[in-house]
Amino acid sequence: MKLNLKRNLTLSLALTALILCSCTDKTVTDDTVTSSDTDEILYQITSESSLPDTENGVYEDILMSMTVEEKVGQLFFIRPEQLIDDSYVNDENIIGEEDEGVLYVSERMQEMYMQYPVGGFVLFAKNIDTPSQLLEFTDDLISIGKTDTLIAVDEEGGIVTRLAQNPAFDLPIIDAMEDIGNTRDTSNAYYAGDTIGEYLADYGIMWDLAPVADLNTNPDNIVIGNRSFGSDPDLASQMVRSYIDGLHNHGVKSTLKHFPGHGDTTADTHSGYVSVEKTWEELKQAEIVPFEENSDVTDAVMTAHITLPNVTDDGLPASLSYELITEKLRGELGFDGVVICDSLAMGAVTEEYTSSEAAVLAFEAGCDVLLTPQNFYEAYEGVLNAVQSGEITQERLDESVRRILELKN
Repeated sequence: MKLNLKRNLTLSLALTALILCSCTDKTVTDDTVTSSDTDEILYQITSESSLPDTENGVYEDILMSMTVEEKVGQLFFIRPEQLIDDSYVNDENIIGEEDEGVLYVSERMQEMYMQYPVGGFVLFAKNIDTPSQLLEFTDDLISIGKTDTLIAVDEEGGIVTRLAQNPAFDLPIIDAMEDIGNTRDTSNAYYAGDTIGEYLADYGIMWDLAPVADLNTNPDNIVIGNRSFGSDPDLASQMVRSYIDGLHNHGVKSTLKHFPGHGDTTADTHSGYVSVEKTWEELKQAEIVPFEENSDVTDAVMTAHITLPNVTDDGLPASLSYELITEKLRGELGFDGVVICDSLAMGAVTEEYTSSEAAVLAFEAGCDVLLTPQNFYEAYEGVLNAVQSGEITQERLDESVRRILELKN
């Protein structure tokens, strides 16, 4: 059962409504029903309160049709290279941006997907060659299995872009978020999100791992810097909201990152352990503001691998911390959308945990999407074994899969 059932259902309802219109005592000619009439009927249908129930029914039908293996697969969003086993590509080649990337769906990838039916793929610069190549690639990735996959990318603007920096693409170059924030004009943030959302949608990429909601509160920060809208919590929050509105104008999903705030750090979680010494109350006065104030509009929140010894007792990176994700983000801040961890191939995780351990810990902490583990196969088997043993309940698994299906709508 493909996720385009929702679209087909809506069109079917529209057709039914058109037929019903023709059955009234009003004389209907061939010219009576116009495209604007159809648009109005579709608007009325999708505005009806019964539609969410229909959607939920579709999600439940899909859940019921899935095997445990398929449900576990939905949790993982991986690089295309990771759908090839270790005899083809090793972990270093997968992660390294200087190495050649996968540019098309091969027969081998299709075979591997049957065994490891992942929820989606994350594209990097090495997966993007030309416009025609990307269009064919995303189309084939989306339709690789019985449940449509979702394609994601880090396309923030500024220094973090995968498409716009490719000279083969004639795309607008968006300023760094710091420059946009300095204008203090939220319409500039909207323009950034709207522009990026438009070209991502054109290429079949419907999930942007952006915007950055971090505050740039530490001048020695080597990770966030000008990727942030600035150090003012209120201004950054407004900019973030406008950027999200721009993405949503084209149906592209948004991601606030990196919860609970990576701005007040001096080290890089790509390399190893990073700690933030602030208390929760101090974070709520600054770093948390853009996350909390935009939790009602964003589709997802990405967690950081930073450790907060003055907030949690578990000593775990935020992405693996039940206290931070389930108790703080979901419980106290009330966020009920998709929680995605930052890449599980980063040093802050891999130096301390195996791929299996990290994936299970992140999921048990409250993450829905497990992003690019260092060894995908080990991580997948680790979560699957935890479900089969009862360590992870079926209810908990269904909870995350349901959120992911909703994200794909």
